[in-house]
Amino acid sequence: MSTQQKRLDVICIGRIAVDLYGQQIGSRLEDMTSFNKYLGGSSGNVAYGTAIQGLKSAMLARVGDEHNGRFLREALQRVGCNTDGLITDKNRLTALVILGIKDEETFPLIFYRDNCADMGLVPEDIQEEFIASSRAVAVTGTHLSHPDTRAAVLKALDIARRHGLRTALDIDYRPVLWGLTSLGDGETRFIESSEVTRQLQEVVHYFDLIVGTEEEFHIAGGSTDTLTALKNVRQASQATLVCKRGPLGCVVFEGDIPDSWEQTRLHSGVRVEVLNVLGAGDAFMSGLLRGWLNDEGWEQACRYANACGALVVSRHGCAPAMPTKEELDDFLSREHEVKRPDLDARLNHLHRVTTRTQQWPELNVFAFDHRKQLADMAREAGVSETRIPQLKLLLLQAAQEAASEAGLNEKSGILADTTYGQKALNAITGQRWWIGRPIELPGSRPLRLEHGNIGSQLVDWPAEHVVKCLVFYHPHDSAALRKEQDEQVLDVWKGCNKSGHELLLEVILPESNPDHQESYYADILRHFYSLGIQPDWWKLPPLSADSWQAISALIEENDPHCRGILLLGLDAPEEKLKAGFAAAARAPWVKGFAVGRTIFGQPSRQWLKGELDDQALVETVKGNYLRLIGYWRAARG
Repeated sequence: MSTQQKRLDVICIGRIAVDLYGQQIGSRLEDMTSFNKYLGGSSGNVAYGTAIQGLKSAMLARVGDEHNGRFLREALQRVGCNTDGLITDKNRLTALVILGIKDEETFPLIFYRDNCADMGLVPEDIQEEFIASSRAVAVTGTHLSHPDTRAAVLKALDIARRHGLRTALDIDYRPVLWGLTSLGDGETRFIESSEVTRQLQEVVHYFDLIVGTEEEFHIAGGSTDTLTALKNVRQASQATLVCKRGPLGCVVFEGDIPDSWEQTRLHSGVRVEVLNVLGAGDAFMSGLLRGWLNDEGWEQACRYANACGALVVSRHGCAPAMPTKEELDDFLSREHEVKRPDLDARLNHLHRVTTRTQQWPELNVFAFDHRKQLADMAREAGVSETRIPQLKLLLLQAAQEAASEAGLNEKSGILADTTYGQKALNAITGQRWWIGRPIELPGSRPLRLEHGNIGSQLVDWPAEHVVKCLVFYHPHDSAALRKEQDEQVLDVWKGCNKSGHELLLEVILPESNPDHQESYYADILRHFYSLGIQPDWWKLPPLSADSWQAISALIEENDPHCRGILLLGLDAPEEKLKAGFAAAARAPWVKGFAVGRTIFGQPSRQWLKGELDDQALVETVKGNYLRLIGYWRAARG
């Protein structure tokens, strides 16, 4: 199979695990109270990092037949990494790492790897056809520490050699994984061991590229003098050696190793404020592989590598901190301006929007997040509000049946609240629906949040839930009112950035001011953009084609990564919504609708009064929802 025909660029073989990262930065691991869950393990990180750098990467390893194994598989698949070689091990659990950040250089770390799945790799797992389908194989040193995984790696390298693949080794020395420290000491990075040196020296001849820190070359070369160690590695291998020298940058050795550092060329990186160094090496390797496999030369490969490492040391986590291709290229276009990547608004926004995990080219959203309106309906019907949660479960049933009949296939969504709709939210979460949740106190102006501070709310939310915030806003409001609302929306936006939740900002001109010029909506969006607020979604009423053109231009200018606009209903008659859909048909930023009372209003009143039974309610609501889906599809052609 020629290079041009290869379906993969690189297959990563080695550690893959779940990282549980302590959230309390500066705390002892003993005192950590909450953890973020990330994809981890050096090879897993590189498979992920190369995928988001645009390479066709694959992961070859084992994961457990449980939730953590499925999490790792799905995390890789979401970024386009091939998982054909990620084997489900029925007899072992997925590896786990618990770690924290104490300071820039200190990261208490415990590996839970006793008979773990990724160390279950055996030669029989290595399929020649799969290896041959790639341009390169990249392995990490841990898998050379055990006879079975070592035999599997050597088999893969033999196949790679026969088929002309490039081969790369990240030495990735962890003394604890070679049995050289106590089980709880995952943080120690170097312990001398002639046995480990011998085992590494036996295999380095297989590689075209070997990457490591100075300490990692010390173990590979059997000397604590770095240049001596490099010379020892060179005697056993003709590989290009890339030695990472921390914040200084890296040095590439293609031929003989010189006698002094003054005779080497340092590829220096950008100096940034360090949160913690953990994960920088895997990011470095990901960037280096991008340049090496795309034949961009060592200068550019090292630019990618150093920049990837610089970004990761400024952030929390390993894989999720790694930059995407677009983000990295933006950083490199202005690398000397950005000393604090963690505080750079443009870079952080790019990281946020280019790491989204699901695309929504079209959305047909059934909104039943109403609280006040349904409480009023129950009161009018003379029944208790305790009936509303059951009503919302029936509305969800209608939504699911309609979506199935219409063949929406991940183009459907709901808006539901926690006050009455928590059971509905629980039922639909994890089903790959778009799910929005309101945070505003119904009818509040100035804006107030229903359940208090945004940060304290979002800590309990599933990551897939979208924050819906409705603000009644008018450009001619008093300066004091606008300032108060601006500050609240800005706080919500910052909270969403911190938590990683998407934000849908719904804007409605208030009824208290009869001046409802359509052009005000563009003015309001422009104003929020000027404050630095870039919602993932906008929710707006139906407007004219001219207004959509003006708003589309605004979005293009201020946030081309915006998810788009959803049309709201405001309890409008179906015919009025149908006309609104038609006016928006040629506005590509309008992705669909999020309509509520037009669908559920009248049948819900009848159900609360006992005039409709459960099945009749579901059928009526489903019919209403299906008609709106039909109107939208007809408008869009």
